[in-house]
Parts: sequence; C-alpha cells; structure tokens
Amino acid sequence: MKELAMELLVFTRGMFNVLFRGGKLFYAWMLVLTLLVLVGAVSYFRILADGYVVTHLRDQVPWGFLIANFTFLVGIAAAAVLLIIPAYLYGFKPIKEIVAFGELLAVTAIVMSLAFIMVHLGRIDRFWHVLPGIGYLNWPVSLLSWDMLALNAYMALSLFIALYIGGNRYFGKEPNVRVVVPLVLISIPLAISVHALTAFIYNGFAARPFWNASILTPRFLASAFCSGPALLILIFQTLRRLSDFRIEDSAIRRLAEIIAYAMAINLFLAGAEVFKEYYSRTDHLTSMKYLFQGLEGHRNLVAWTWAALAFNIIGFVIFLVPRLRNRTAVLNLGCVLVFIGVWVEKGMGLIFPGFIPNSLGEVYEYMPSDVEIGITVAIWAMGAMMYTLFVRAAIAIDSGRFRRS
Repeated sequence: MKELAMELLVFTRGMFNVLFRGGKLFYAWMLVLTLLVLVGAVSYFRILADGYVVTHLRDQVPWGFLIANFTFLVGIAAAAVLLIIPAYLYGFKPIKEIVAFGELLAVTAIVMSLAFIMVHLGRIDRFWHVLPGIGYLNWPVSLLSWDMLALNAYMALSLFIALYIGGNRYFGKEPNVRVVVPLVLISIPLAISVHALTAFIYNGFAARPFWNASILTPRFLASAFCSGPALLILIFQTLRRLSDFRIEDSAIRRLAEIIAYAMAINLFLAGAEVFKEYYSRTDHLTSMKYLFQGLEGHRNLVAWTWAALAFNIIGFVIFLVPRLRNRTAVLNLGCVLVFIGVWVEKGMGLIFPGFIPNSLGEVYEYMPSDVEIGITVAIWAMGAMMYTLFVRAAIAIDSGRFRRS
C-alpha cells in the first residue's frame, strides 16, 4: 500500500510539472484563456440571475447560438474516426502515431458539447431529471436520450483508448493490439452514430420542413469529415512549430485528401437540396429563401450564408489541387476557410432558418446576444485549455520525457 501511495505521489508530481510548467508563451496562452472563461462565467451568472430574457431566444426561436455550437462540435468529435480508419484498418503508420491526439480532441469536443447543453438547460439544478435511474431519461422513446447515451459512451471510450495507450507508454510498454484494435473498431460505428443521432433529432421534426429531409444526415457526416480534419491539421502544424513532436507530412497529406473527398460530397448534397427546394417552389422553400435571399426584408443571415459557401468552395479547390494543398501556407488557409464555412453552415445556417417562419407564419429574426456570445467564447476557451493540457501530457509521455524510471 505504501509503495502504491509513493507511486501515485511521484506520478502526480511529474504530471503537474508536465502540465503546468512551461515558457512565457504557454503562460500567456493559458492566462488569455482563463480570462475568457471568467468573462463567460459572468454571462452565465446573468442567465442564472435573470433568466433567458437576457438572451435573444424567444418562443418563436427556442434554440439558438448555444445549440448551433453544440451541433458543430458533435461533428468535430465524430471526425476522430478519420484517424482511426486509416491507422488501424489500413495500417497507415504515420497516422497511427497521432491517433491519441484525435481521441483527445474527441473527448474535448464532447465535453464542450455537453457544456453547451448544460448552459442551455437554464435550470442546472434540474439536470438530475435526465440521469438514468435517478430521473426520467425517457429512453428509448426520446431521440435526445439516445444522443445523450451515445455521446457519453463515445467520450468514455475515446478517453479510455487515449489513457490506455498513454499509460502503457508511461511504463515503457507497447499497447496490446488485442485490446486496442477491438476498442478502436467499436469506436468507428459509435462515432458515426453520435453525429447521425444528432441529425435524427432535427430530421424528426415534421413541422420544420427545413430540417425534415432525409439528406440531412449524410450532409451532417460529410461536413463533419471536413471541419474535424481541418482543425486537426491546424493543430498538427502548430505542434510541429512549437514542439519537438514529429508528425510526418504523409499523415497531413492523407487528412487533406480526406477533406477534399468529404467537401465534394458536402457541396454536392447541399446543391441537391437547394435544387430540390427552388425547382419545386413549394411552401417549404421559405426557410431556404430566408437563408440565401432574405425574407420580407429580413436579411441577417444572407451575407453569412454566401460567405460560408464561398469559403467552402475556395477551401475545396485548395484541397482538391495537389499543388495547392502541398504548400503549407495555402493548406492552412484552406483549413481555416473550411472550418469557418462549416461552422456557419452547420450552426447559424442550420438552426436559425429552421424556425423561420414559425407555425403561425411570423418571422422573428434571431441573432445571438452578448450574453450568448460571451458564454460561447468561454466554452471554446475552456476546450482550448483542456486540449492544451491533454496535448502537453501526450507529447511528454510519447517522447519519453515523462516516463516511469
């Protein structure tokens, strides 16, 4: 027992040095993120004190900026599967070396997603109502209950895989493939189901024709397989510049190829949906018309929509042409454009128009308030802080700087 306590003490002390000791750039980065979290906390306390009247959400638009970010982040979490498939199904070694970073990004994205849901609940003291065995989860009738269970299962599995790989390397061992491979194979359908279930939630609203389309689910997956790898490429480029961790060019090139294929599918499916609505010209065209042209003088999303479309098309061209995507600066530009384009398309461009017009034909043009923006920035900052610490620990263990002597 005494030896175990000493082992834990040595591990804790070493992990503290790895996580919280660094250079001036690290401290500045963490200070900025901490300040952003504190600003968001003030915004959240305003909701707790005054209620959702301090936001721009109303009966006409009950889901807004927070749910938009939740939807986008679920896609980021699901995209970790794009590292697992080439690494373990096709034995691509350069990506196998960085699978843990994808799993840790999935964990971070799910924690952020759940944070957006927790804030959106408003009355945090009533969260126990959805806990299995304590409250009333309404499983299996509710799609929300399926999504909640899938999210937590995927987060637990991704965290376990990352900890198992890291724990073995901490003790100087190679992870047992008989343990890792079955787990990562299970995570593939689980990752896809997480995002598919989120799409099913919108897809099941018969009274919301903008969402009630069978093409929505494949569009969700295609866009997720663009934004997630784009973020991973930017992270890997940053790690190569700021640390001694080795990430091969072939791994980044493979991710760039995946983005090209996924964005081609995403743009094709989006075009098919636009054609169907505009060619048939039924009453269901109203929401899409608001998105692309404006409706009865309401045009808040028109500029955002066309900018996102332009970003996605330019990003697609960059990833499609090898000469462009093989240039680091151009590749990074393409990643930024795709990330922003999908964030707008799958967030503001999906949630807001679904409520316009409402069931009474009214048009309430929603845009997020400063409170919602403050909370959103805080949750993204919290996620950046969490992932920064995850990466520091992973690099220290992988490089051998933090290992059991």
